Amino acid sequence: MAHPFLVKDIAFQAGLSTATVDRVLNGRPGVRQQTEARVKAAIRELEKQQAGSEIQGQKRTIDVVMEAPERFTEAVRLAFETEAPTFMPTTFRCRFHFAETMRPHDIAQLLDRIRLRGTDGVVLKAPDVPEIVGAVARLEQAGIAVVTLVTDLPNSARTAYAGADNRAAGETAAYLVGERFAETPATVLVTISSSRFRGEEEREIGFRRILRQQYPAIRIVEISEGHGKDIETGALATRALTAHADINAAYSIGGGNRAVLAAFERSGRACALFIAHDLDQDNLALLRERRVHFVLHHDLRSDARMTFRAILARRSGNRTILGGSRLSAVEVITPFNLPAA
Repeated sequence: MAHPFLVKDIAFQAGLSTATVDRVLNGRPGVRQQTEARVKAAIRELEKQQAGSEIQGQKRTIDVVMEAPERFTEAVRLAFETEAPTFMPTTFRCRFHFAETMRPHDIAQLLDRIRLRGTDGVVLKAPDVPEIVGAVARLEQAGIAVVTLVTDLPNSARTAYAGADNRAAGETAAYLVGERFAETPATVLVTISSSRFRGEEEREIGFRRILRQQYPAIRIVEISEGHGKDIETGALATRALTAHADINAAYSIGGGNRAVLAAFERSGRACALFIAHDLDQDNLALLRERRVHFVLHHDLRSDARMTFRAILARRSGNRTILGGSRLSAVEVITPFNLPAA
C-alpha cells in the first residue's frame, strides 16, 4: 500500500497500534477487512491534511465518536471536513469512530482508549447512560474537552453541547401536524431510533406536550429501538400499521424513513403527512419526490464550528464562551426552500 507517511502517524490517525498498521501495509494475513478499511481511510485523511499543510499553525487532533446510521454520520463527516480549513492557521485533524449500533460498554471503553492515547478533544453522540457519563468525566478530568453533538448529556461533565434545541424541534413538528389535521381525525406514527438518546427523548417530549395542550384530538402511536436502520424500523412500522388501522401520518424522530414509507405502501395506506429530521441525502431525495413533506433541519456545519471553538477555548483555558452552549436554529425545509449547498 504505497504512501509517504510514517507508520506511527497512520496508526495515530486510524486509532490502531503500529503493529496492526504494519500488518495491513505489508499485506500480512490475519487482518480484518474493517481494520484494513480504517488504515486506508487514515491514509486518505493524511493526504488531505498534507495537501493543505502550506499554512502552518497549531495542530489539533479531535476524535469524533458517534452511534448513528451511516447516512447521518457521513453528513457529519462532510460538515467537519468542510469547516476544519476555516480555522487556519490552526489545523484540525479529525479521527472518526462511527458505528450504527454500539453497546454503551464498548463506547465507554473506546473513550477510555482515546483518553489514554491522547487527543485535544472528543466530539460525542452517544446514549445518556451512566457508563458513558463516567467516561466523559474521566476525559474532562484529564483536561480533554468533550463536546456532545446533536444529543446532549446534560448531567455529565461535558464542556459544551453543539446542536439544535431538540425540544423546540419536537414542538415545531407538533405545530405542523396540528395545523394540518385541525379539522380532521389523525393518528401519528412517531418513530424513535432508541430511547437511550436524550435528544430524541427531548423531541418526543416537545411533540407530545404541544399536541396534548393544543391539539388533543390527535393520537400518537410510538415505535422505538429500530436504531434508524431500515430493516428493523420497517418491521416495527409494519406491526404498528397492522395493529392501528387509523394511522395516517408519521413523525420520524429516529430515521429509517424509506422503510417507514414502504410499510405504508405495503399496508395500502396513504401517509397524509410525513415529517422527518436532518437534510441528509436520503431525506433530500424523498423531499424532492414529495414523499416527505417537511424536513426539520439544522446546520451541521454550524455545529462543527461551535465544536471547534469550544475545543480551542478549553485548550487555551478561555471558558468565557462555554458558559452556555449556543443552539443552532431549526429550519422547516420544503421542496421550495432547499438550502443552496
